[in-house]
Amino acid sequence: MKIFDKINKNYHLKLPFVAYRKPNKNKVLGKFLKTDDLVFTSSFTESGFVFAPFDEQRNTILFLEKEAESLEEDYIESVNTTENFSFTENNSSKEEHIALVEKAIKQIENSDLKKIVVSRKEQLQLKEFDIIKIYQKLLDKYKTAFVYVWYHPKIGLWFGATPETLLEIKDNNFKTMSLAGTQPYKNEENVVWGNKEIEEQQLVTDFIENQIKDIAENIFIEKAKTVKAGTLLHLKSKVKGELSKSSSFISLIKALHPTPAVCGLPREKAKAFILQNENYTRSFYTGFLGEINKVDDQNSSHLFVNLRCMEVTNNIASIYVGGGITKDSIPLKEWQETISKTATMKNVLQ
Repeated sequence: MKIFDKINKNYHLKLPFVAYRKPNKNKVLGKFLKTDDLVFTSSFTESGFVFAPFDEQRNTILFLEKEAESLEEDYIESVNTTENFSFTENNSSKEEHIALVEKAIKQIENSDLKKIVVSRKEQLQLKEFDIIKIYQKLLDKYKTAFVYVWYHPKIGLWFGATPETLLEIKDNNFKTMSLAGTQPYKNEENVVWGNKEIEEQQLVTDFIENQIKDIAENIFIEKAKTVKAGTLLHLKSKVKGELSKSSSFISLIKALHPTPAVCGLPREKAKAFILQNENYTRSFYTGFLGEINKVDDQNSSHLFVNLRCMEVTNNIASIYVGGGITKDSIPLKEWQETISKTATMKNVLQ
């Protein structure tokens, strides 16, 4: 594929690029830059591809459409990716994460916090690294996710297969989703959800409704349904609406990001706990990424929350995972949930 050739070329020339496939689509799209300039946006009024961090106080990177060579190709599955791989459990990480979960539960019990999303970074030494092989495996395994590889020599190399839309908008009509609650997929017809997961998903739904009620009209919220994302199941509610004439695209982004599914509630207090207690920087994990199109004939954008992702530096893969903590959370179960979530990336690393 020409896109794969361009990925290899730009990567070895240390030139920025992104390649991505939208959920349930066949086309892989690519944007390839000719210089390593860093361009940021805060207005989201340009056209291009954005890569935004968890902390909205940090810069959002923009690959300008007018500066990029764009390619689009149909993808044909070509790699056998049926095998799942096992990795050794890191006991020190386990103890640290369980302690963090316990601290979050205690904070919730002694404050007005209802939910805190805590995360961790797991690092793996790669025996070998092939950028195309890893990306092909992601494409083959995760057809219902937004699957991407993103690179800038001044920032780093990221891969992801995220199941969560932050925002899709065409003119003033928008869609988003409330996605929360996790359990392993066991090929069962009748999926049973516990009270903790149901409450967690409802908290996210209520937050979204409250955040958009003053800037949107004709809001519709779907009843929660079970959806499969790779080896995991989640609860998801689709949300639709129409942006009011006095509101803007950026106001909608600020209203939604970061969502309680990646941060917590109340949002600012949960974020403060995360920044003070996680003991590492999330960077672009739980940020968002995707297309923004701000031209007259195509006033549309599609942004995804950066979940199920990893960063690769010097043959070390940093895999980012987390989970929502409420008063009913069980620390060991929360640790086991993060183990399940690392499988998305680990299954493409050998």
